[in-house]
Amino acid sequence: MTARRPVISGNWKMHLNHFEALQLVQKLSYNLTDDVFDAADVTVHPPFTDLRTVQTAIDSDKMKLQLGAQTCHQEVKGAFTGEVSAAMLAKLHVQWVIVGHSERRQLFGETDDVVAKKLHAVLDHGMKPIVCVGETLEEREQGATDAKVDGQVRAALAGCSPEVVAGLVLAYEPIWAIGTGRTATPEDAQSTCGLIRRVVEEVAGAEAAQAVRVQYGGSVKAANAAELLGQADVDGLLVGGASLDADEFASIVAAAR
Repeated sequence: MTARRPVISGNWKMHLNHFEALQLVQKLSYNLTDDVFDAADVTVHPPFTDLRTVQTAIDSDKMKLQLGAQTCHQEVKGAFTGEVSAAMLAKLHVQWVIVGHSERRQLFGETDDVVAKKLHAVLDHGMKPIVCVGETLEEREQGATDAKVDGQVRAALAGCSPEVVAGLVLAYEPIWAIGTGRTATPEDAQSTCGLIRRVVEEVAGAEAAQAVRVQYGGSVKAANAAELLGQADVDGLLVGGASLDADEFASIVAAAR
């Protein structure tokens, strides 16, 4: 089996002005030791208004944190008031972009087709997408988890070569566990992350399936990080609220060693 490098990502959502973002990233960098960065990719995803400040801090202080964004528009430019393109993010040295987060799907109506277009926009500008999939509580209770996740993965990967798929990060984030305090059990996480890998194998082949990295996201905390990461098909964590606390997030990242 291929050894996959963990990816631990902090999604700050709509929190922190640029002064607060600077304080957080500086404290986080101080809290993380070199051996952590030897073991895992660590990404932070501030709001758009904080990106330049965080990018400058990472570059000037030679931090080993990797800069990410929370979304982007699928078009390169145009009359899309309030939107930010992948091309703009790339100029800010953004390395990662979250694509299709459940909040984007639910609150802003992003369809599978839009998510796929955003994935390609991110790739076209030399950045790495973190592609989110996951089911609602209603779908889970109806036994529709596998069908929902299967469909989302296939839609996102349509038109991607096996080589591209191999380099992706897919994130399983059960919608019922986002910001609710409810967390899928490690066994639940493994079951669906394993399903994602099997779907990737069907779509892009065994080699891509072994290489693709699968995160779990949903009320991740320091207390459950190690057990989640101990599952065979969980290659990282997409962390929400806990990533706003430098000490808590550093403890989560340390679990990847």
